[in-house]
Amino acid sequence: MAKIVTVSKQGTFQDAITSFEPEIQSIAKALRELMATTLPGVTEVPWVKQKIVGYGVGPKKMSEHFCYIAPFKKHVNLGFFYGADLDDPQSILEGSGKSLRHIKVKTMTQVKDAPLTSLVKAASKHLPKLKT
Repeated sequence: MAKIVTVSKQGTFQDAITSFEPEIQSIAKALRELMATTLPGVTEVPWVKQKIVGYGVGPKKMSEHFCYIAPFKKHVNLGFFYGADLDDPQSILEGSGKSLRHIKVKTMTQVKDAPLTSLVKAASKHLPKLKT
């Protein structure tokens, strides 16, 4: 796995996903690997109580993060804090809020889809400190 810098006082990535079924954990781990290989050196912040793991350039959720992984019972959300600003030609982003958008990832095959990698790269550009 490419390098991820984990910053947390609450616990680890595994701690945040441990209460979910193995299939959901596998999808979450594959999305984490996508983050690591797409953006080596990305900062990871697990929020164990909320069962969310954020990614960006530092520990501050809205000002230093561009996306997050949030497991649910039947899928894992790959969320984008500034998703409303992203170019989404395949219309795979969901949500109607002012800024937030997400993709419900239900299979391992979805993790490998090119649009996910493109969206992660595009989302990271909202943070000028992160070199891609």
